Amino acid sequence: MLRGSLGRSLQALQAEDRLSAAWPVACGKAMAERGQIVGFENGVVRVEVEDGIWLQQMFSTRRQLAGELARISGVTVREIHFEKRNYKR
Repeated sequence: MLRGSLGRSLQALQAEDRLSAAWPVACGKAMAERGQIVGFENGVVRVEVEDGIWLQQMFSTRRQLAGELARISGVTVREIHFEKRNYKR
């Protein structure tokens, strides 16, 4: 129910903003705190990840995450590219 209502409320936002808002719902709090959407172009979502361990975890679930992001945000997601942060935020 939450995912459906979130999707409807995101319709007025730009694609990248819709994806960023959908990210915590799509992947859960723990994963969302360790990765951040930093770009979106031509169906490819770019996610900066806190460290190598989380990068592996996210990479292993990338198809599921792409599907959930697309479903919740209403944005076509072809794939997700993960990159490790080079610094602490």
